[in-house]
Amino acid sequence: MEEPTGRLTQKKVAIVGGGLVGALNACYFAKRGFDVEVFETREDIRQAKVVKGRSINLALSHRGRQALKHVGMEDKIVSQGIPMHARMIHSPSGKQSPIPYGKKGQFILSVDRANLNKELLTEAETYPNMKMNFDHKLKDWSPETGLMTFTRLDGSHDQIQADLIVACDGAFSAIRKQFLRRSRFNYSQTYIPHGYMELTMPPVNGEFAMKPNYLHIWPRNTFMMIALPNLDKTFTCTLFMPFDEFEKITTEDEVMEFFQEYFPDTIPLIGVDALKRDYFRLPGQAMVSIKCSPYHIGDKCVLMGDAAHAVVPFYGQGMNAGFEDCIVFDEIMEQLNEDFSAVLPEYTRVRVPDDHAIADLAMYNYIEMRAHVNSKWFLFRKHLDNFLHFFLPNTIVPLYTMVTFTRTRYHKAVDRWQWQDKVINRGLLFGATGAVLGGSYLLIKNPPDINKLIIPTEKMWARLMSFWTS
Repeated sequence: MEEPTGRLTQKKVAIVGGGLVGALNACYFAKRGFDVEVFETREDIRQAKVVKGRSINLALSHRGRQALKHVGMEDKIVSQGIPMHARMIHSPSGKQSPIPYGKKGQFILSVDRANLNKELLTEAETYPNMKMNFDHKLKDWSPETGLMTFTRLDGSHDQIQADLIVACDGAFSAIRKQFLRRSRFNYSQTYIPHGYMELTMPPVNGEFAMKPNYLHIWPRNTFMMIALPNLDKTFTCTLFMPFDEFEKITTEDEVMEFFQEYFPDTIPLIGVDALKRDYFRLPGQAMVSIKCSPYHIGDKCVLMGDAAHAVVPFYGQGMNAGFEDCIVFDEIMEQLNEDFSAVLPEYTRVRVPDDHAIADLAMYNYIEMRAHVNSKWFLFRKHLDNFLHFFLPNTIVPLYTMVTFTRTRYHKAVDRWQWQDKVINRGLLFGATGAVLGGSYLLIKNPPDINKLIIPTEKMWARLMSFWTS
């Protein structure tokens, strides 16, 4: 913890939501010397016997790490994560094929959501100008005055007035409801037709059941399963599938038939009894993508994290984008001398196009993860992009590298990717055209014995057909 900076009049910042982004934001504002209070609807998860809420494993990458580094938390959190250097693709036959995420030495980290939240809350509490308030449910607030009313478990009410309200209260934000009542506030939410279900793969003889330094993927075109490693040597397996497919499976025998057909290699690792039990423990859970604009009201309130931009979890950027919100806001605060009336509209201007871009990328990446990774063309392009990046590191940068291993603005990464894609595809087209013309010229100049080509040509045609249809 660094000592908070001094100020003549200590402004009060109220952070609604004590989840990942709220707890990190508390550190940022407290470090700047503001009088900070966090209000969380749930009980203190550090004291809770059962932690409620989502438990999809998180993939921490460069953007999130940079945000943690700014408040001195990077090394601690990284030490509690497990590096994943590549995707490990599992075919239905059981064959495993790694696809590296980036260059040698680049990796993302599998981190536990609940543990990360606890660590951030504990760090925030080390600042003397920061106060935590649990079991506080927001009932009402005023965008004009900054007056908020909270309901306690015992039915009592607390009122507090703040100079700035920071909404970090998730995809179904109570703060954002006031935004919806205002003119010229754009909002959209999309539930994808797929749900998710979590299963646990236990250790085998005290060790990981599979290679731990990979994000394991079982892509099956219209659905997929992934597995991320945990520190206790388990894997959290998440099955992503259309809801109507989940609903077709109603008996234990149907569960086993489904896994035997699509994920046979996981049955002995998860366990027959565990599969039959855990599949019906909870129904498939919904996933929503939310976009809105602007992110602020006047100089009194700003939306961050899922309250501003909930994304589906297929680019591993939900938490990273939320953490980057914190550092982007802090950078703008530095540029504009903490003048909320200037900072908030600038934050909206800068951040909205980036958050909308990552929301779209997350949707796109689901198709890539469950379908494209099976394609030889996809694998060829991955290798080609990495090859070109190696020789032209400043000209050709793979999209995944820009998103995951740099702080290139999301929308600029998309623009650059689309430009690169056109250049590379045109290069391939010209190269193929040149090869055909050159080959045709050689054939005309030196015609071969046609009888010797019949069988090889048939074999080549069969190979080409299998390549394009796979």
